[in-house]
Amino acid sequence: MATRKITVTVPEELVESIKERVHARGVSSYIAAAAAHQDAMDRLRELAERLEEEHGAVSDDEQRAALDRIAAIDDWHDQQRLRPGAAA
Repeated sequence: MATRKITVTVPEELVESIKERVHARGVSSYIAAAAAHQDAMDRLRELAERLEEEHGAVSDDEQRAALDRIAAIDDWHDQQRLRPGAAA
């Protein structure tokens, strides 16, 4: 992926906090990853808004069912990890 150098203004305390944890990766990589994450979240929000416009809002029951399904999948993964002979 091509890169471009830009100038951004960031509070000094934030820069120092980032420098304490990034070491060899560098501040630029850290900030690029944070920007990429925010861009992905913005795109997901836009998708959710488009889907809501097209299909209507998710009901409380639908949301609860989805969260229950996610919890069941998490439980299944936990059980698989704890199986004898399973890779850690």
